Amino acid sequence: MLIDTYGRVATDLRVSLTDRCNLRCTYCMPEEGLQWLAKPDLLTDDEIVRLVGIAVTSLGIEEVRFTGGEPLLRPGLVGIVERVAALEPRPQMSLTTNGIGLRRTAAALKAAGLDRVNVSLDTLRPDVFKTLTRRNRHQDVLDGLYAAREAGLTPVKVNSVLMPGLNDDEAPDLLAWAVEHDYELRFIEQMPLDAQHGWKRDGMITAGDILTSLRTRFELTPEGDEARGSAPAERWLVDGGPHRVGVIASVTRPFCAACDRTRLTADGQIRTCLFATEETDLRAALRSDAPDEEIARIWKLAMWGKKAGAGLDDPTFVQPDRPMSAIGG
Repeated sequence: MLIDTYGRVATDLRVSLTDRCNLRCTYCMPEEGLQWLAKPDLLTDDEIVRLVGIAVTSLGIEEVRFTGGEPLLRPGLVGIVERVAALEPRPQMSLTTNGIGLRRTAAALKAAGLDRVNVSLDTLRPDVFKTLTRRNRHQDVLDGLYAAREAGLTPVKVNSVLMPGLNDDEAPDLLAWAVEHDYELRFIEQMPLDAQHGWKRDGMITAGDILTSLRTRFELTPEGDEARGSAPAERWLVDGGPHRVGVIASVTRPFCAACDRTRLTADGQIRTCLFATEETDLRAALRSDAPDEEIARIWKLAMWGKKAGAGLDDPTFVQPDRPMSAIGG
């Protein structure tokens, strides 16, 4: 198993399939984009499947989340999902996406074995979407959400980040819309993972701000820690249920003590935390013909050194030098 010195056991693997994205969200990357990883630096489909296989069969991983960048830009995505679904034991599989390509891929992903999706959508207003993402693709995301629900990739979760002066007034409208369409909405505090290092703690929309706004229209009943488990989102029943809303408060209410995640970057590095400043190279071991047992040993050693927490509210916090698009959400 993947255990650290604090007794936490990682059972959830986040796999970044690419650093590329077809949006330019202001809280993630600059308008001109980034210098993408060279193709030889990226893990191949076979390498990804092998590493996931080691994690599932030898290291106790029970859930695999495919991320990016934008994972739907990975040409071999459907094949990767199908091969991971054939592993014994079979892990639960999900995908975090901006939703733009879901309309054409949702049915194929479901047939390959994908269980559900998380789709990023920060606003219901097309003009604000264009400002936030620097792309005019709002309707494509809505169509992708509908296609995911129709394909059975449920529960369809919608991830929203609120930004001051742009969409910070939309929390109640987003929740009403999610309830109407049977999506599970989760608000995420803006995190310091932007390539421009423009994140500021002062002025960010906090979990407290979000809940105060939601309570102007809805009655929220907390599910509690027992129902939450190791999930990053605190959840509330909306008007008595059955619909729920979640808040991932990585900055103001960190949940590091219950973290059960390990992360594999698109270029084959193990990250013990989104905010880690160190990585462990598995790609070199793969390409030097190391046996599965040696790769598992390296992975275990990396996780053993996982730190207690991210410390985002600590004034000495050092922002990672890789943006979210290169790490995976």
